[in-house]
Amino acid sequence: MKLDLKLYRGYVNDQELVVFGHLFKSWAPDKYRLDRRGIRHAFSIIHMFRIKPLPNVKIRLKFRGLDVTTKTQDDGYFRFSIPFTEELESGWHSYEIICELHEFGIIEKGELLKPYESKFAIISDIDDTFLISHSNSFFKKLYVMLSKNVNKRKIFDDVVKHYRALSIAGQDSKEASNSFFYVSSSEWNLYEFIEEFARIHELPKAVIKLKKIKTGIRDFLSSGRGSHNHKYEKIKDIISFYPKLQYVLLGDDSQKDPYLYERICKTYPLSIGAIYIRQTKGSQKKEVQEILKNIEDMGVVTCYFRNSEKAIEHSREVEII
Repeated sequence: MKLDLKLYRGYVNDQELVVFGHLFKSWAPDKYRLDRRGIRHAFSIIHMFRIKPLPNVKIRLKFRGLDVTTKTQDDGYFRFSIPFTEELESGWHSYEIICELHEFGIIEKGELLKPYESKFAIISDIDDTFLISHSNSFFKKLYVMLSKNVNKRKIFDDVVKHYRALSIAGQDSKEASNSFFYVSSSEWNLYEFIEEFARIHELPKAVIKLKKIKTGIRDFLSSGRGSHNHKYEKIKDIISFYPKLQYVLLGDDSQKDPYLYERICKTYPLSIGAIYIRQTKGSQKKEVQEILKNIEDMGVVTCYFRNSEKAIEHSREVEII
């Protein structure tokens, strides 16, 4: 039996450390091959949703002076949320996860973030916010996912320019940057795809938060669909974990982002500085305009844009960048 241990980027504040991942006994959803095309690529994507999680297996975390053991949950997911008050410099740090099962063992290294001092952090949706996904059309989204490998997928014009400007805004040194979090209704199965896409296009390095893992073909067909409430919960988790930061939220109007962001503003009235919503069709949606008007009435600046150049201009006007 082969163990596949998938680690995700964790994060830490002055009191707590959070690290999480999955354990599988089959081909895990991180085996992306950029040289696969056509039917071979489609098969690779489908195979990502045919994983077999390993439940109730011991997982050991080692970081600085920490040496802590937990067990995987029924879907192979594990999470360490543990007290951590040791002095730690800002930036990315390496941690180690060890798993031993019967005669098999595996050790993997992951990363966790201690944010730099900054005036704000950025929480961004993924599909149709920076990655062109056609979420409005089930069949087109499915076709693009199955027919185009990660290096052939498209990004919106000037997104990288905007995100990199947001990343360095207000920072004095080349090492420091504002913290990014990518939150999506895509499942953990697609983590490696998203991570690789961001790397290829040189988007800011981010903590990525996705939806519960899927484990079957039927689940694959419903990928990214259904309730988006988990996004609300994950954004709440981030803001609660770093309550002193101001946040810029970026999303699109293809699904529920405007509604989610309105709820977040109502829950955290002092934490949100700006909201950006990408227009995904030929005209703006009246209901989205009304939501953004209500958000502005709560003292949060908003921008409803088709092209990222408009978002960049707005960020300059309100002195975010």
